[in-house]
Amino acid sequence: MARIAGVELPKDKRIDIALTYIYGIGRSLSNRILAETGIAPDIRVKNLSETDVSKLSSYISQNYKVEGDLRRETQENMKRLIETSSYRGLRHRRNLPCRGQRTRTNARTKRGKRKTIGAVRAAKKPMAEVGRKE
Repeated sequence: MARIAGVELPKDKRIDIALTYIYGIGRSLSNRILAETGIAPDIRVKNLSETDVSKLSSYISQNYKVEGDLRRETQENMKRLIETSSYRGLRHRRNLPCRGQRTRTNARTKRGKRKTIGAVRAAKKPMAEVGRKE
């Protein structure tokens, strides 16, 4: 079991896919890292040697901001936007999309599950009052 950047990589996956389990590394960055370190992308994680794991680990820690540091930085950026009460900060505070997407429909990921609001009906008059004339 390989542990890189504090993440246990799944042992039966190919290394180019397994690296994407680390927050901040996608498919293209994973392939770039493997090309720079000289590790074949079709090797399974369980077949990696200790030198390969240490090479990957040191390369990622020296060149990229991943996992806890990256999460912390994004949270700080959001807090800064909220404190300056910019438009994007207000959208973050209200948990709405802040990049210009429409919200009349869609935006379900940000807004959560739909909440049905029923129509309010007027209270019915008692039958005795309906037929009476004054």
